[in-house]
Amino acid sequence: MKIALFGTSHWHASMHLDAARAAAAEIAGVWDENPAQAAAFAAAHSLVAVATMAEGLALRPDLVVLMGHPARVPAQARQLIEAGVPLMLEKPAAADTATIADLARLARDKGNFVGVPLPNRFGPVLHEYARLGEAGRAGQLALASFRLVNGPPQRYRDDGVGWLLDPAIGGGGALRNLGIHGIDAALSLAVGKLELVSASIGNRVHEEAVEDHALIVLVDAAGTLFTVEAGYTYASMAPGGEFEWRLVAANATLIDRGDSAVATTLDDATTRALAPEPTATRYRLFTADTLQRLRDGRPPAITLDDYLAAMHLIDAAYAKAKS
Repeated sequence: MKIALFGTSHWHASMHLDAARAAAAEIAGVWDENPAQAAAFAAAHSLVAVATMAEGLALRPDLVVLMGHPARVPAQARQLIEAGVPLMLEKPAAADTATIADLARLARDKGNFVGVPLPNRFGPVLHEYARLGEAGRAGQLALASFRLVNGPPQRYRDDGVGWLLDPAIGGGGALRNLGIHGIDAALSLAVGKLELVSASIGNRVHEEAVEDHALIVLVDAAGTLFTVEAGYTYASMAPGGEFEWRLVAANATLIDRGDSAVATTLDDATTRALAPEPTATRYRLFTADTLQRLRDGRPPAITLDDYLAAMHLIDAAYAKAKS
């Protein structure tokens, strides 16, 4: 299948390229609002740069990965959805939730395929929890914690996307950018409605316009307690940071630290290693799944409606923290 990458100045562009190639997809072409950047990206990776989105669509890609500035991505996404182009829409796709709601409504009305890459849903502990559940061995989920703490926000300026640190453009800080992965995971696991219990959001280390740390507590209708911690507070500019996803159920404790993952089960008194998946390469799993769903005529695993639900919950967390 052929994929076009639109918005190569986005800091995840290289991850999407890696994921497409891992899925044995052909890169039809690349485009960016900055022609020089697109040309440099294309030259570095032996690809073809196009001058406009229309030229990219003329190459007849099976899927477009759309990335870019939240002020301009919504109009670009509307154009592609109206044209019926299957789409992978990178976040942040807009600065506000209302715009995401409009895009989700349009995608539903048009019946268009629009997936949102929140690839930690494809991590080993969520997969193992589902497998144990299907075998009747998981038991009631009691606790779930999702921790994603990266290095200082200066990294985004270094990547040429300093706009992410402007709340009027990025829509928030560490919670909106990183915590959304944990919020999405909690929503995917929750039984019934997910209620917001508390929200602590602020600047613990860095003096930025956006928060550098957030700790969110939620509970679902079954009484499962969820915590989401996100931050720019790790003392390193190196890739990675602190990552730990933990699920605690009646018969299982599952822990994912990115470079390692383990499962402990009570009924057989065992602890075993799970095949790890580095966080940077989980886009490979999401992209492979997305392409297979396109082939099968199925909807994407993570839709604009899922993205919208996470955005609404993050809005509520910001409001609760202020109050």
